[in-house]
Amino acid sequence: MPFRSALSGINAASEDLKVIGNNIANASTTGFKQSRAEFSDVYAATEGGQSNSIGAGVRLSSVSQQFGQGNIGFTDNKLDFAINGRGFFIVDENGTRSYTRAGTFQIDNNGFVVNNNNQRLIVNAADENGNITGAVGPLQLDNSNIHPRATDMLEVGINLDGSQSPPTTMPFDPELPNSFNHSTSLTIYDSLGSSHLATMYYVKGELPNQWTTHLFIDGKDAKGGTQPPYSGDTLQFDGAGALASINGTPVPPGIISYTNIETGTGSDPLNIDINLLSNVPITQFGSKFNVSSLSQNGFTSGRLSGFDVNDLGIIKARYSNGQSKVMAQVSLADFSNPQGLRPLGDTTWAESFSSGPALVGTPGSGSLGVVQSGALEGSNVDLTSQLVRMITAQRNFQANAQVITTADTITQTIINIR
Repeated sequence: MPFRSALSGINAASEDLKVIGNNIANASTTGFKQSRAEFSDVYAATEGGQSNSIGAGVRLSSVSQQFGQGNIGFTDNKLDFAINGRGFFIVDENGTRSYTRAGTFQIDNNGFVVNNNNQRLIVNAADENGNITGAVGPLQLDNSNIHPRATDMLEVGINLDGSQSPPTTMPFDPELPNSFNHSTSLTIYDSLGSSHLATMYYVKGELPNQWTTHLFIDGKDAKGGTQPPYSGDTLQFDGAGALASINGTPVPPGIISYTNIETGTGSDPLNIDINLLSNVPITQFGSKFNVSSLSQNGFTSGRLSGFDVNDLGIIKARYSNGQSKVMAQVSLADFSNPQGLRPLGDTTWAESFSSGPALVGTPGSGSLGVVQSGALEGSNVDLTSQLVRMITAQRNFQANAQVITTADTITQTIINIR
């Protein structure tokens, strides 16, 4: 009688409903991946086989996870990460690693970036110069002050008006505007992070295409002079308006060096090179004086004010002094057979023999997807298809129950034969 076959069908429909119910329950779970119940028929065949054998029912052969892409929604939290493409975030808990698509991260009281289960996000660390290294470990944000950097390089890109005449007042004195033709100023920093005003003065010489430049810091001559005449540096231009020599030395390199400049703040003395042949070199054309580029490489101390994450997972810290620094790059893992991963709950998976070993890389490399900061990947459950599957499973359950009812009626008929 078909009781056993119908019972296996009822059990199969019940398992299918359990899988569907779990999918629907997690339709709003971040990073959740739906599952699918897969069934196989059952035959009680002999070794030789029988062409007219009747099956013995059905069994649940596998609950297969579906790792299709979920919809990505944007948030206001920079530490919310979503993966667009293949890959899993790597998280660590007491040395045990697991893998997740749920990118809801925050900072704990020790500065580590963790998820809701207090598992730490694994990244490729950066060195002191901001270069990504091969060192892989938990991401810990450093909230300490960034140390100041003393200015040691100025880059100057200006045009000196070649049509001008020498000043009417000689010798050069920064207190007398008629003793120089042009000046430029910018803020520089010493080793303590204190700011100073650096001013460069330009004086047209008596010889054609010749200028003299002077550097003053906080109103004091960088070369140590205390009163006029101040010792400057001679700039000689060629007939095409390009810098030809400095103090008689042909260019390149086009560097003017100042050493052991006392700041008066207790900092180390400043040693500054002025690059006149930077990306925008100094020129002497017959047009008005203008400044195209003026920059320096020093800065004061600063505190962490925020951070940015690009699509390659590179985390760059921003500081209150306007500086930025690369801290790390998010690590991702992929697997030869993601469906072989072992579910752990809490939207995490563990490596298994079936999945193969984790293939660790960085976002955008190989087959790995890219990372979206300030976004979360939603569940990939399609509610419409799940509801249709639920109706189908219900009909399967009812049909198998009807088979049992029919078989019972037939059995009762046989029993009642007299």
